[in-house]
Amino acid sequence: MSEKQNIEYKENWKDDWLKWICGFANAQGGKLYIGKDDRGNPTGNLRNSKKLMEDLPNKIRDKIGIFVTVNQLEEDSKIYIEIDVKPSPFPVNYNGEYFVRSGATNQQLTGQTLNYFTSDKLGIKWDGAPVQTVSVKDFNNDAFLIFREKALSSKRMNKEDLEVSNEELLEKLELLEKGVPKRAAILLFHQTPEKWVFGAYIKVGFFANDADILYQDEIHGSLLAQVDKTMELIYTKYLTAPISYKGIQRVDNYPFPHEGIKEALLNAIRT
Repeated sequence: MSEKQNIEYKENWKDDWLKWICGFANAQGGKLYIGKDDRGNPTGNLRNSKKLMEDLPNKIRDKIGIFVTVNQLEEDSKIYIEIDVKPSPFPVNYNGEYFVRSGATNQQLTGQTLNYFTSDKLGIKWDGAPVQTVSVKDFNNDAFLIFREKALSSKRMNKEDLEVSNEELLEKLELLEKGVPKRAAILLFHQTPEKWVFGAYIKVGFFANDADILYQDEIHGSLLAQVDKTMELIYTKYLTAPISYKGIQRVDNYPFPHEGIKEALLNAIRT
């Protein structure tokens, strides 16, 4: 049997194989066989099998923090060891490094990939993760003013609900975790969300064709402010509107309805 998602073969034990055990635990579990070649055939050359049976359960527990089943098996009078790893309900690491089994490979997780993985394992949505290095005091008031105005005009919140401090408002919106802003709060209300979320800005471009761009703009700031600024920019720079009149009233005949443009913009932000 060849190696696959939940099967790995090694001819002899090395402590580096703890990374593979970590990868199985962070995925769907799996079995690591010591004393078999890449095709799954016992080699008969396994060294110190008795000592490994004593050492491996404790080493795996101490280094990774999980319990595994270690079995000594025999095939054609050739001894090999099976390490049966169950999936872990929480992220596990080896020497501070995180690995996950993907196909027949063991992948190290770093950066944003690691953030997504640990959040998912812990049942925390990406935008619901608290950011410890940010305080509500770091937010300026502009985005909160925009939110209060829109929430009131849309009747999603009443005046009494909005006449609270910014911190209390974030609490009402469930955007704080024990007083710490969640990532969604930073995106919506912080004036420079890009410090914590890479690429948290809007880019608008005008293309001559499918390949050639004539000009473009970047819109920065809180997400709430970005939406308003982008809509204004689209209408003042990117769209032309033939003018007509109803009596003495000027009418700008834009090629797309306002709500349609705004919906397209919001869908682009969501993705």
